[in-house]
Amino acid sequence: MANNLKSIFETDPDAKPRPRGNYENDYVGRFRSGRLVGKAPEALNEWRVTTGDPVVADRIAELLGGEPEEWETDKEDNIEILTASKSVAIIIENSDAIDASMKKFGFQGLEHHCDGVVYLTDDDPELVGTACGCPAMFQDRKDRAKSGKGPKPSIDVTFKLSDAPELGKFRFNSGSWELVKVLHEVYEAVDTMGGADEENGVKGGPVFATLNIENVSYTTKAGREVSYNKPVIKVTGAVAAEMPKAA
Repeated sequence: MANNLKSIFETDPDAKPRPRGNYENDYVGRFRSGRLVGKAPEALNEWRVTTGDPVVADRIAELLGGEPEEWETDKEDNIEILTASKSVAIIIENSDAIDASMKKFGFQGLEHHCDGVVYLTDDDPELVGTACGCPAMFQDRKDRAKSGKGPKPSIDVTFKLSDAPELGKFRFNSGSWELVKVLHEVYEAVDTMGGADEENGVKGGPVFATLNIENVSYTTKAGREVSYNKPVIKVTGAVAAEMPKAA
């Protein structure tokens, strides 16, 4: 009997499942702590994960709860899962998997990219490595960014899931000033627990960590109620230390 199923999607190509690619060096999905409702941003209390791979989406739902659903986007990660989890156990390869800089975007794209002291990239290559002009004080940088005149943090974390490392790499991006405050501690914890040797230029090995959405609530002296969510990364130990020893 002839195999006629090969033409089943010819009349409806959009319904054809996407092939599962080789994600060895690519991101298979993103963890997000918010979403847009109409044009208004909404902070979420549990992780939202987006991916373009139905297999990954189903596994995320199995591990973290929620149901895979399509959402409107022009990117490849057209499936979202609103999970039931505030915390996810992850594996960070080394401190190079955490990239942090300051960025300001405009209508034409990236307008300013620095580390708070010097330009990291620019349309004029001669400016790279020169003073970026950002204020020296932390609060002044926040105020300038809030007014739209200065850059804000852009923190990228690449990781695998501790419970399903075979799925591949995920990404989380944050503009949290609260995470910036403690990012040096995260770097130090990754290097220390991963066994980095800075003197000899040796990067540490992979570490276990948790990526959390933590709520902060308090009442100001003026009696105003304040509540917001912040991302928290807690390094818990070296992956190698928990691997079974060879007989």
